[in-house]
Amino acid sequence: MNFNSGYTINDMRSPTKEEFYEIARKYGISLSQEDLEDYLEFSKPIIESYKLINEEVERVNIKYERNLGYRPSNEENRFNAWAWKCSIRVKEGGILSGKRFAIKDNISVAGIPMHSGTSMLEGYVPIIDATVAERILENGGEIVGKSSCEALSASGGSHTSYPLPVRNPYNESYMAGGSSSGSAVLVASGEVDVALGTDQAGSVRIPSSWCGVFGLKPTWGLIPYTGIMTLEPTLDHVGIMARNVRDIAITLEAISGRDGKDPRQYIANVPERLPKYSEVKERTEGFKIAIVKEGFSWKESEEEVNDIVLKTAGKLRELGIKVREISIPMHYLGIHILNIIRIEGVWATLIREEGLIRWLGNYDIHFLENWSKALRSRISDLPPTVLIRVLLGEFIFKNYGPKLYAKAQNLRKVLKESYDRVLEEFDFLLMPTTPTRPQPLPKELNISSALASAKGASLNTCPFNLTGHPAINVPVGFSKGLPVGMMLVSEHFNEEKLISISYVIEKYIKTNT
Repeated sequence: MNFNSGYTINDMRSPTKEEFYEIARKYGISLSQEDLEDYLEFSKPIIESYKLINEEVERVNIKYERNLGYRPSNEENRFNAWAWKCSIRVKEGGILSGKRFAIKDNISVAGIPMHSGTSMLEGYVPIIDATVAERILENGGEIVGKSSCEALSASGGSHTSYPLPVRNPYNESYMAGGSSSGSAVLVASGEVDVALGTDQAGSVRIPSSWCGVFGLKPTWGLIPYTGIMTLEPTLDHVGIMARNVRDIAITLEAISGRDGKDPRQYIANVPERLPKYSEVKERTEGFKIAIVKEGFSWKESEEEVNDIVLKTAGKLRELGIKVREISIPMHYLGIHILNIIRIEGVWATLIREEGLIRWLGNYDIHFLENWSKALRSRISDLPPTVLIRVLLGEFIFKNYGPKLYAKAQNLRKVLKESYDRVLEEFDFLLMPTTPTRPQPLPKELNISSALASAKGASLNTCPFNLTGHPAINVPVGFSKGLPVGMMLVSEHFNEEKLISISYVIEKYIKTNT
């Protein structure tokens, strides 16, 4: 594909013989001049269909009026965590009444600029509300701004966000974690009560761990992804960050469930009726926890992080919860399966298809038009964390075809079954959320530092993007002044258990020393 070609739909025309010839040559198809004439003739009525559909006016339905807000100054954006500030509140009362929300800047809020962490989308303003934004407003919450995120949500650090890196609120020379970096910082610093993020390899749980807040990645499909910039639809999750478990629970109740627009939810078989997460209570009786040995055994693993997490597990044992170490060797394979799906999936979805997912779901035409224009005019501005996926994705597909991507997708089922077998006996899997403490921000951003920074952050988190299991980061202590998080994982659609055990840890276990 020639991304430098023009992109104007209004003057849509029929192809020329030369253009058809070049397309055929690209695919190795031999066509005579007579063949080309025949194909051109049969294409004419089809092009007329395209023209007719193009003339249809797109119907936009923005339910609620809003204050459009402003880009905050450096003085009111100490950690570079705000992408935009505003105030959108449409009703009093509701389960989220009085709660202030930040929305990750790859989630559409109509009328509010969205950059998805990159200058490529400078000037883009969504004309729809994502389902999650709409549900926050319908349940009485106030959206007070968009949070900064990593460039196209493609990093576990906080060093590639546009226009400036996001800084850890506990030590500004360290990363906040990514890609939902600003969301975690705004929660940790008390500027908002709750923040939404997205998570394809750990992008909610990593920053939650490194900023010392609770961060839930729910079961794949439980929260609709409609109106959110996708990277790889089989990995996309929406997540919730807050300083306490109660805010996680009420937000999950407000924004989860089918919206009739996101096919992921039907593939995942999201239940029609969901629990009242706000009514879940703390519980210890009957729970059994499996400490996953492999989650503590990476070459990147830091001894002090492991010790803090194991100390917390010991306290849970003292409360009467059964805790036992087990082994899941396939846990080590998760990062390798994810590497293939993420490389080829992001290349195919974001680049080759220009953001388009061909399905019986909702299409954000306005976003697709703007992203396509950005790619065709500014593809060299892609961050290194995405450009590596373009280069490798094209190389693999050209030389080896779709086999390895397909094989990696099939291995997801095997990986899921390896966890499910343990979860038949235990209620939770337990391990450090990240093997390391927060890592320093690079002194300068170049290709090497962009790709190398935050290395190893997603080793424990990414397998559960592949398997879809719900997982929560629970802050459990500090190492050298920086937060340490523990991750708990449960069965599909068993967020109730995660909320219940997290209440226990929040009340009895959590330390702030």
